[in-house]
Amino acid sequence: MARRQRVIDDDQKLELLRRMEAGETVSKLADEVGISRQRLYEWRDHLRLHGNLKSRRRGRPARTAGVDGAAQLQSAVNVPAPQEKALTKARRRIRELEQKVGQQQLDLDFFREALRHFEEDQRRSSAPGETGSSKSSKR
Repeated sequence: MARRQRVIDDDQKLELLRRMEAGETVSKLADEVGISRQRLYEWRDHLRLHGNLKSRRRGRPARTAGVDGAAQLQSAVNVPAPQEKALTKARRRIRELEQKVGQQQLDLDFFREALRHFEEDQRRSSAPGETGSSKSSKR
């Protein structure tokens, strides 16, 4: 079942964004409030672009009397501004880089563990009483 997201007022949004800009982890902030990280990034970008946090109303645009069809259609279709396109592209790149960093962290953890096992084996084989390979034992 899909979870319904909480309604958060503008003061709470600003506080979250302030903490985010101060360096707090976005994932922890999102988990704390019960929203997605993407929502926090959207709020930040909206605040930077428009100077406020008033979100656009979702769904169909309201019908207005006295407006011709072409004008109504044009007002309903919001062509993204170049800044919004750039932000979307930047968000996509950030997601790609986060995935890449996550994979690199997994690889790094794997190789650290392998190195630890290798070093333990080396220490065991060079300990007194253990048979290690030496020039005399190879002959």
